[in-house]
Amino acid sequence: MPVLRLLRRNLVVIAGLLTLAYMILPNVVVMVFSFNRPRGRFNYAWQEFSLDAWKDPCGVADLCGSLSLSLRIAFWATVGATVLGTMIAFALVRYRFRARGAINSLIFLPMAMPEVVMAASLLTLFLNMGAELGFRTVLIAHIMFCLSFVVTAVKARVMSMDPRLEEAARDLYAGPVQTFLRVTLPIAAPGIAAGALLAFALSFDDFIITNFNAGSTVTFPMFVWGSAQRGTPVQINVIGTAMFVIAVAVVLSGRLIANRRRNNAGK
Repeated sequence: MPVLRLLRRNLVVIAGLLTLAYMILPNVVVMVFSFNRPRGRFNYAWQEFSLDAWKDPCGVADLCGSLSLSLRIAFWATVGATVLGTMIAFALVRYRFRARGAINSLIFLPMAMPEVVMAASLLTLFLNMGAELGFRTVLIAHIMFCLSFVVTAVKARVMSMDPRLEEAARDLYAGPVQTFLRVTLPIAAPGIAAGALLAFALSFDDFIITNFNAGSTVTFPMFVWGSAQRGTPVQINVIGTAMFVIAVAVVLSGRLIANRRRNNAGK
């Protein structure tokens, strides 16, 4: 039958679209309920359309404070993890040394093990060191957690680089610093950017590691979890919708810039 033949030809595309719809559906629900005016403490049932939450996104006490704290932690964790992860990735790819294979294996441990194991281990470390739980301990924990993801992303990019380009730069009398800034870094930049974006998203979104090592510090995920126990304000949906729209805009902008560069290079 024509319908069955059409389904067979486009089975992969249909499966991909269904998977994408399944992944986006929760975000659509969050967006829809950001325009809701609930009649109780919980924003789980649609009542009536309202823009009140969008007009005053900080109308709930401590919401914007926790959001600002999460953004600061995510920013500094991204900076620390990106710098350290980039250096580790270059060292693992470009140099041969003892225990290199063991380090390559250990890099994947934070990604493979449950977060609760790493959270408990870091908490034990901080308590044995006598460190006060708060902003600094959360920041260190997030850097440790995000480091493996940055190393993996940058390492994949560095391994695909053609070493002859750097050799050509040195043949043209470029110094080590000039070669790195004008040849190596631009080629590795997509991997570094991918690792940085991944680290920012993981740090901002993390709850388990943060909950173990935060002390009295309340980040945005912890605020959302606490609010869910006594009532979910609509402003949480507003912040979630704004984050989703910004993320989509960043991805689309990156794709447009990449396509424009590719088209200019082909001319």
